[in-house]
Amino acid sequence: MGEIISLAYGMEEGLRSFYTVVSERSGDPDVAALAHRLSEIEERHKGRLFGLYASIHSTIAFREAFESDVVSGIMEGGFTTEAFFEQNKDAMKTVPDILNIAMMLETQALDLYMRYSGKVRDKTGKDVLYNLAEEEKGHLASLGRLMEEKV
Repeated sequence: MGEIISLAYGMEEGLRSFYTVVSERSGDPDVAALAHRLSEIEERHKGRLFGLYASIHSTIAFREAFESDVVSGIMEGGFTTEAFFEQNKDAMKTVPDILNIAMMLETQALDLYMRYSGKVRDKTGKDVLYNLAEEEKGHLASLGRLMEEKV
């Protein structure tokens, strides 16, 4: 369970970093605002994952100690945010392009949490992962609404 939480935490940091870069680089104020909001939500996800980890591993008292063992800033596929942007920059030239990429990443996060929630036997862990999956569905809905407005 600890490995799942650590992996999920690192991937949440990757998504947070991605949304921060999108917010900073977007020329569209609506996309920038949504990306900023999503980066804040990813930060809250990290907090919930740390809380779950700390409840299982009582020896971890400080988030910094936990984070020192987490591979952070890695997105699905093992890319760092910058490497992901570099490899996909041609696919992220327009607002719809950026929204499509964000929807792809949110779908991957949703899938990850649903798969992990099915593997975890601990009810608290299962509930946290399932709730994170539900929040990812909400992110997809927000991105979909923005896509409808922008396209």
